[in-house]
Amino acid sequence: MADYTIEEKDSFIVLGIGTELQSDYTDYAGINKEKQDFWSAVKQDGRLDALKAIASNDYIFAVNEAVNNKMMYYAGVMTEASIPEATRVIQFPKGEYLVVKGEAKTSDELSNKLTGIAFGQILPEAKNFAYVGGPNATVEMGQRNGLVFGEMWIPVVKK
Repeated sequence: MADYTIEEKDSFIVLGIGTELQSDYTDYAGINKEKQDFWSAVKQDGRLDALKAIASNDYIFAVNEAVNNKMMYYAGVMTEASIPEATRVIQFPKGEYLVVKGEAKTSDELSNKLTGIAFGQILPEAKNFAYVGGPNATVEMGQRNGLVFGEMWIPVVKK
């Protein structure tokens, strides 16, 4: 099984700029394309830079959340501030989180890799904890040795 930890986290807030994913939830290629197109757009039009300017740390969040039966996806940062471009304040609950660490050549590759490991390997094989919904996020934490590194944070409960 892949390398992971279960960590206790305090509740935290991520301010996000989002989009609704239109692909079927089983269409991984379609979802990944939509996510890549979304990141390209928020980088090019300056919305990501606006978020980074008010962030309380250097972490960049890619958040998945079901809202009113819609698959929503956000670019976000931890902050107490707000900007007009923001579309949602995402509340992450206090509790236990599955944390999967990794590194990759690009942000997209990191997100895809961590999501695949978490939802494709760890959660299906987990005996003593489960994901029961709520927002989850890939957290890009920085770069080292030419690679992007970060973690996936998924709220879990004990079985």
